[in-house]
Amino acid sequence: MYVIGINGSPRKGGNTQMLLNTVLETLKGKGWETEFYQLGGQNIRGCQACSGCFKLRDNTCAMKDDCFHEVYEKILKADAVVIGTPTYYSGVSSEVKALTDRTGYVALANNRALKGKIGAAVVAVRRGGAIHAYDTINHMYLMSQMVVPGSVYWNIGFGLRREDVKNDGEGLANMVNLGDTIDLVGRALKPVRDQWPEAPGY
Repeated sequence: MYVIGINGSPRKGGNTQMLLNTVLETLKGKGWETEFYQLGGQNIRGCQACSGCFKLRDNTCAMKDDCFHEVYEKILKADAVVIGTPTYYSGVSSEVKALTDRTGYVALANNRALKGKIGAAVVAVRRGGAIHAYDTINHMYLMSQMVVPGSVYWNIGFGLRREDVKNDGEGLANMVNLGDTIDLVGRALKPVRDQWPEAPGY
């Protein structure tokens, strides 16, 4: 099975990346193929509601930019998608917002292309606002018929300066547990995912 971890933080090597890598390393130890993708800092535009994806219906977006089609193809390939973001004013980074809006809409236009995949959110935060950022990512997953696994707590880690999250033992342990849960759900879903019925509408 294949999992992609998408780093929505423009700060490479920062707390968000460390949290994501902990999840990926856990899954790699269980035999998963893992890939880390650096989204933060790339030029990705937000959805402009042109509905071009509903006209094309070829799993592409009518807008062109530096990275959307590249990362969307990886999401389509993946059994599990883990999107990580820092907390900016109680929200996700602009890159993550652009990605989730366009990914959800393009998938909807293409027979709900994400249905049956696993989706998890990981959030780095200095102090407050992480739950809203966490929910923002999960809303796209849930509206796309994806399966959102739980863990022993919210998937957040605390830190301000680069690598501060190393001091959040509970947060890092939660990332390990999240990896364990993704593995369990992935193995349960794999035999049946392709048999899921089509959803009505659109």
